[in-house]
Amino acid sequence: MIQVEVVFALPEKATTLSVDVAEGTSVEQVVLQSGILERCPEIDPTNLSLGVWNRTVKLNHVVRDGDRVEVYRPLIADPKEARRRRAEKAKEEGRANKITGGRPLSN
Repeated sequence: MIQVEVVFALPEKATTLSVDVAEGTSVEQVVLQSGILERCPEIDPTNLSLGVWNRTVKLNHVVRDGDRVEVYRPLIADPKEARRRRAEKAKEEGRANKITGGRPLSN
């Protein structure tokens, strides 16, 4: 048996569970065995996005002793679209060049 941690974080709280699992267990199996799905109903078990020590992994990734399995929440905004909106706002406010998008030349 090996020991791993399962973590799920929301803006206001984080849930961390220590779990003993057999060697050769996948991250998906660890999450299912940990009981975190029952404790955190916000997690969609049909659409799991998992990582180990802040690196995204496939569901069949095999854990090692001491690993920290992280359950990720889905993105609420497309990062490219959010950046595009910030750039447009900066152009409108004069903080960016309207043609190049770069910083305006100061006199």
